[in-house]
Amino acid sequence: MKLTYYGHACFSVTTGGKTLLFDPFITPNPLAKAINIDTVGADFILVSHGHGDHVADVVAIAQRTGATVIAPFEVGEWLEKKGAKKVQAMNHGGAAKTAFGRVKLTAAIHSSSMPDGSYGGNPAGFVVETAEGSFYYSGDTALTLDMKLIAATTELRFAVLPIGDFFTMGIDDACRAAEFVGTDKIVGVHYDTFPPIKLDRAAAVAAAQGAGIQLLLPKIGESIDL
Repeated sequence: MKLTYYGHACFSVTTGGKTLLFDPFITPNPLAKAINIDTVGADFILVSHGHGDHVADVVAIAQRTGATVIAPFEVGEWLEKKGAKKVQAMNHGGAAKTAFGRVKLTAAIHSSSMPDGSYGGNPAGFVVETAEGSFYYSGDTALTLDMKLIAATTELRFAVLPIGDFFTMGIDDACRAAEFVGTDKIVGVHYDTFPPIKLDRAAAVAAAQGAGIQLLLPKIGESIDL
């Protein structure tokens, strides 16, 4: 699998010839100004919740690429009204077979409203199963014991977890989350974009190492193999 980081909580995973793009927030993010949104590929766009820093570029990329959008029900409905043509609106605990494998929506402890203030339903995470292995993206969330249910059913290659604190888990809770879901490899997201979530990288790496966790922090625009 190849993961490409686009800043904040936006990243893509390429597996089995398909590109899965998560929570695209690129054009409004000054840290991602070097990314040309017209070059960002997607066969599927997975959206964890309705906040603007997760949905900003969904419709534009979906319209250009023809990608299928997978999202919690209310978020999917809103995106469809905004012009996304192919939407798979799901709900928590539900799973669906796809061209890349299987995706299941998991619980997340956060909030969710759409950029225009309309109801955004409940936030979610995703367990993604593919022929090359499985991974977990938690979306924006606090630490929750529900994460242990993932380890009980799915062997993960890695997890993508927020580490910026303030709005989501910080690094200490992210390391506990990794333990709960049964992985020792984290790709950190949701940091640096806003002043309250500026990351002390050295401290984060040290905390992860102390917990026996490999913390990966790719640069914006960088691709890594996992």
